[in-house]
Amino acid sequence: MRSFFRAYGLPALLFVVTVITTTANGARFMQNFREGMPPVVRDSDLWPWGWLAAHPHLFPIGIPFSVTLLGILLIHEFGHYFACRYHKIRSTMPWVLPAPTLSGTAGAVIKIKSRIPTRNALMDVGIYGPLCGFIVSIVAIAAGFTLSVDAPIPTEGLRFGGEPLSFRIVHAILLHWYPHLPAFNHLAPHPVLVAGWIGIFITSLNLIPGGQLDGGHILFSISPRLHRILTNILPFVLFAAGIFCWVGWILWGAFLFIPAMRHPRVLNDEPLTRGRILMGVTGLILLVLTFTPTPFYENSLLHFVM
Repeated sequence: MRSFFRAYGLPALLFVVTVITTTANGARFMQNFREGMPPVVRDSDLWPWGWLAAHPHLFPIGIPFSVTLLGILLIHEFGHYFACRYHKIRSTMPWVLPAPTLSGTAGAVIKIKSRIPTRNALMDVGIYGPLCGFIVSIVAIAAGFTLSVDAPIPTEGLRFGGEPLSFRIVHAILLHWYPHLPAFNHLAPHPVLVAGWIGIFITSLNLIPGGQLDGGHILFSISPRLHRILTNILPFVLFAAGIFCWVGWILWGAFLFIPAMRHPRVLNDEPLTRGRILMGVTGLILLVLTFTPTPFYENSLLHFVM
């Protein structure tokens, strides 16, 4: 009974709580959108429970954000899950984690419970999550742009931070069909667009080429030696990025210092097939398309201490 609850009951409970937390944040984003404002106007927007207690009837307006974001997270993790199933690797079902964050969640995870048999299998497990999540995020971004409107006053991009290359590309393509699409500096983003942005951001974080992140799996399958070198160097690069760009990079740098993040070897060290090498190149392209050093404006360590 205890193992059944851990395998199914606890993930279901966490999912229900995450639906509530993401819908709550989404309701605040939607209300700001309706008023022609950025998603986050005041600090209290990041913890909207007091506002919702005064306006409980507005809770359902957060559903578009919640459904979009949770769809992106689950499709990402099911990409990993089905890759594990294909290679007969034991893993848990995806767990979605509620958290007091910008989005109402700390993301989703699966736990791999057996050794990876080959480098080809490791490549599949590493790439299919971010690839699936990226595709769904792009669809959400395209839909979100068409739902967004001109802001009454200029805003700094999406107000969440710098726009990754994929954002610029989707916006430029859509301009051919929607010539009146708002410019980046005059955009009041619809919550679906915000969810797509978060999906892209999560994809870029997962593609950091170190440790046991998705990017680490991809790099290790290509070259365990290069993976070891980058895993040792990246924390210091991320610490520097935290000082000058976004303070959150310091946390990710510390994360890569954890001994448990060291990557275990695969059971069979056979070389990658040509197709898997191309998948590794795809992973690098995805990182270029999704990464931005400043995901949040005015959030560097220097900004807080000066």
